[in-house]
Amino acid sequence: MNLCPARLEPIFSPRPWGARSLAPFFPEKSNLTEPLGEAWLTGNDCVFASGPYAGKKLADAWREMPAEWKGTSERDHGSFPLLVKFLFVEDKLSVQVHPDDDYAARHEQSAGGRGKTEMWYAMRAGKGAEVMVGLKDGVDLQQFRRSIADGTAEDCLEHIPVHAGEAIFVPAGTAHTIGPGLILCEIQEHSDITYRVYDYNRRDAKGQARALHIEKALEVMRFGAQNAGKIQPVRVQRNSVTTTYFAACRYFVAEKWEFEKRITPDAVAGRFELLIILEGAGEIQWAGEHMKYEPAQVWLIPAALSAYELKPHSRSELLRTHVPGDLSELGRQLIAQGISEAQWSRLVHF
Repeated sequence: MNLCPARLEPIFSPRPWGARSLAPFFPEKSNLTEPLGEAWLTGNDCVFASGPYAGKKLADAWREMPAEWKGTSERDHGSFPLLVKFLFVEDKLSVQVHPDDDYAARHEQSAGGRGKTEMWYAMRAGKGAEVMVGLKDGVDLQQFRRSIADGTAEDCLEHIPVHAGEAIFVPAGTAHTIGPGLILCEIQEHSDITYRVYDYNRRDAKGQARALHIEKALEVMRFGAQNAGKIQPVRVQRNSVTTTYFAACRYFVAEKWEFEKRITPDAVAGRFELLIILEGAGEIQWAGEHMKYEPAQVWLIPAALSAYELKPHSRSELLRTHVPGDLSELGRQLIAQGISEAQWSRLVHF
């Protein structure tokens, strides 16, 4: 089968906290009658727009893909492992938490049985934009339960100002919400299991409140020391590309590339990767062939594609993510390339 970069088409999800225009990323989604909150770029129902799987949904294609495409992983659930979304946030999300893999496997098999650790990258941030991630020191289960009852749950969370270009790491079990004025790229385990504890008493068009899941949320929520918050990235200039490393955990590695000239990326041995185009336009070139890339696209790069190049027509930014193998080995590789051990320790989340 022909190995080539393959583009996926997005699907869109209405949310009460969403936006009525998704421009400039999706200019066709403007003057909307219903707010859209999420663009799913690697959802199971996203359809391939190019490549040998064109016209097929990601979930169906993934089941057919040989190792030359998807690589090998000891954590292969039989389904695509990474969910990439753009979030368009015009109002606060609910105060919520996601389970870890162990809890999801025991209690949420019908919903896929996979937990949700995630990272947010701020593509746009309005003045005063913030997220609320992790519990403040000293907040225990009893205090948080009381705060839910009296409508002050967000007062128990750490408020974190966010500017464009910054990233937030949110491991499973972390209480959180997102404030208005943000467009985020979310990279996460492929899971949509969310336990809401407070939704600001919002009602839908039919006057119905969204479901809350307080007892499940309190079972999975991390109290005590928190392992979440703003990432301190590592920025490296090599040749024609500036690479910003954000996070490395067992579920994903995430980094940003900024470039104005042609680049030849290093391959990820034995692993597929995703390129998430944020800014700019140009061409992906491989084996004498080429395709155009544009903002708000996601490209799947097959595991065994030996080489490809990116030729920008304008200054370009993208996020690259993949499922790592041995994190310790990845650390040794990056340290050999010039990152210090202290910098690696900032990035890695075991």
